[in-house]
Amino acid sequence: AVSMPNSNPANSRRMMLSLVLSMLTANPVDIGSAEFFAILTKTGISRTGTTTISGGDIGVSPAAASYITGFGLTMSASNQHSSASDFDGSAFAADYTSPTPSFMTTAIGDMETAYTDAASRALERDDNLNVKSGLIAGETFSPGVYAFDTDIYLADAAEITFSGDADSIFIIKTTGSLIVGKGANFILNGALAKNIIWQVAGSVSAGTTSHLEGIFLIKTKAVFMTGSSINGRLLAQTAVTLDATAVVAPVVAA
Repeated sequence: AVSMPNSNPANSRRMMLSLVLSMLTANPVDIGSAEFFAILTKTGISRTGTTTISGGDIGVSPAAASYITGFGLTMSASNQHSSASDFDGSAFAADYTSPTPSFMTTAIGDMETAYTDAASRALERDDNLNVKSGLIAGETFSPGVYAFDTDIYLADAAEITFSGDADSIFIIKTTGSLIVGKGANFILNGALAKNIIWQVAGSVSAGTTSHLEGIFLIKTKAVFMTGSSINGRLLAQTAVTLDATAVVAPVVAA
């Protein structure tokens, strides 16, 4: 008798498992020109203490540059952007010289489109709904879409882990807020911060000395308390407040 290719039952099971896993892999959320920003908001950015920002720009629109506070900005000769001595990017605002206003309008639009896209993503698995009723301490997230119809809370000094590889996509969406307790920590086990998307209909609060990972698409505000840090981006439709916070944005692919 002639054997058909892949007729081995073990091979068939492996092929089926590979197919199922590929179907469960979420597609990336495109943030468009918002990817150039470490922090992008519509109404303001404020900082106190020794806050550092690296790897990206900061920007506000339709708010004016006067709503970027605590940075000691120096305007460029072109009046199209400004800078500060203690972060490696530039600052942009809606009232800077053309073409900056148009650039900012596009970036804000891309941020809002990404928010809507992430919010629309369907669950691939029923048990990814309201994991631990939103009390996620100790949880290990595998790639996929997760949805919560409640606040998400990570307790003081607790940890969550994102386990995957450089191509794994995580989308976590909530109709509530994200509250991260003091000293809490997000851990990456093979996953990359740029591929972890948080869509938050409420606000984001990061407790003192906490550490967060991911791209945060926030309907309202983000408040990062003393000594907190983030590897990722803060893209908020109202304001971002930072107190002695370290912000490191992912590298933008060439």
